[in-house]
Amino acid sequence: MNYSIEPIGVIHSPYKEKFAVPRQPRLAPSATARVELTGEANTPEAVRGIEQFSHLWLLFLFDKNLEAGWRPTVRPPRLGGNERVGVFASRATFRPNGIGMSAVELRGVTQQGAQTYLELGSVDLVDGTPIVDIKPYIPYSDSIPTAEGGFAEHAPQTKAVLFSISAQQQLHKHPQGSHMEAVIKEVLGQDPRPAYKKGKADKKEYAVHLFDLNVKFTVNNDSMTVTAIDLF
Repeated sequence: MNYSIEPIGVIHSPYKEKFAVPRQPRLAPSATARVELTGEANTPEAVRGIEQFSHLWLLFLFDKNLEAGWRPTVRPPRLGGNERVGVFASRATFRPNGIGMSAVELRGVTQQGAQTYLELGSVDLVDGTPIVDIKPYIPYSDSIPTAEGGFAEHAPQTKAVLFSISAQQQLHKHPQGSHMEAVIKEVLGQDPRPAYKKGKADKKEYAVHLFDLNVKFTVNNDSMTVTAIDLF
């Protein structure tokens, strides 16, 4: 039997492409987001009482990966991108039904005319990702202090992020420059490069699309340097 799923919303986040999206929510706490409810779900009645909860579960579609299909095993970045595990022993984006889930902070509900939004804290979703369901996070059942995290037991280590003079100057021209600087530091500090690149000499200059910025950066042993920032 086949089933169809109709998205009930769409995410708006600073991440305009898959590259550099944090691999888990809350790793870049300054990078806030919002859900725009759509269709019949776009009504204040659908979220009545949701403000009682500090966090939510977002169920979403890895829409940019659906056409690529899936495989039974994957190479998690936390294992260096070389060791294979079963897809269900990972949070890989290439999954049989392309469904993901994230626990995110709820910061409020806003109404702009007929449009209802959920204001969120840090997320790990590309801008435009379809949301297929929203559920309250229930601490007494969803939080399990004795749970074991397998190969992802601890949060990843971060790198220092430095800015060239020209990059700083470009940020200072932007009305949201201070906020953007904080997000850039948190995102690049996670070292978004492919896992096989880490721990090796790397002279390549990378670029990532955040907000309306094209952020170029290079990697040193224990730090990242933002070399240039251009407006899209």
